[in-house]
Amino acid sequence: MSLRCTDDGTALTVTTTGEPPTGVPVELFRYVYRPDDAPVESPRPYLHPVRTTAGEVVTLFRPHDHVWHKGIAWSLPVVGPHSFWGGPTFVRERGYVQLDNTGSMDHAGFDRVEDGDRVAVAQRLVWHTLDGAPVVAEGRGLGVTVLDRNTWVLTFTTTMTNTSTDALDLGSPTTQGRENAGYGGLFWRGPRDFTGGTVLVPGERTDGEGVRGRRSPWLGFTGLHDGSGRESTLLVVDDPWRPETRDAGPRWFVRSEPFATVCPAPFFSEKVPFGPGRTLRFRYAVLVHDGAPDLRAAAELAARAATVPPVDVGDGG
Repeated sequence: MSLRCTDDGTALTVTTTGEPPTGVPVELFRYVYRPDDAPVESPRPYLHPVRTTAGEVVTLFRPHDHVWHKGIAWSLPVVGPHSFWGGPTFVRERGYVQLDNTGSMDHAGFDRVEDGDRVAVAQRLVWHTLDGAPVVAEGRGLGVTVLDRNTWVLTFTTTMTNTSTDALDLGSPTTQGRENAGYGGLFWRGPRDFTGGTVLVPGERTDGEGVRGRRSPWLGFTGLHDGSGRESTLLVVDDPWRPETRDAGPRWFVRSEPFATVCPAPFFSEKVPFGPGRTLRFRYAVLVHDGAPDLRAAAELAARAATVPPVDVGDGG
């Protein structure tokens, strides 16, 4: 199944070409790279709506409970004193406080946008603080591959360089004192009808509370759609192209109640040093599947995601 990628100056849209079995084109996602969000929401690129090959939407945008949640987005709540997450910041012994610290991840150009059998995008971004100072140069890669009539894979790669003169160590609310709330990284907010869905990890089907904070090389989430009554699954694999880390994986921030969310969280309980001039790299595969796989099938899907090559990029400079 071939793919088409179009650019309207604000967003890239990836669409299937309508080949068999359905013969109907499906918009798999819009990647909004020039968002018009308010500064308090930390404007940053996001994917929404994201759809299965059957057309079911598996993301949510600006939910009333957390308006800074944007489909699938690279979202970091603690970058030194800055937030590239949006909304209030967790402050030790004070709780959540709305600070003047919300920065933005701003599009600086595309070096590559290709479609056909797969989509490959290479993007440059500059991260600015609330007062407009550039602090991070990022190179980001998005790849899209359709595996079969029910399954497609998004690869996400990021290379970030601290271009400021200050330490911008990466953390989470947990590193700031909030227990078991280590979110930050590639963050997915699921649709409201996925509330109460099933979480899949190697060897276990459970809920979000049973997995949050656990290490795992991959994690899946299956939900049931209103209207159609169909089930869909989103499965995230942490850097499947690094065999030496594949078995352990990161800690995961995941919820099925009161809403659906998944985030492989590399800064869950310990800060990652990000001093001046330092470069950090992260890579993920996000698999979108029509249906509800059992544990064996989920493991097979994770293994298939690992066969899809990522789009590696430079440091954004």
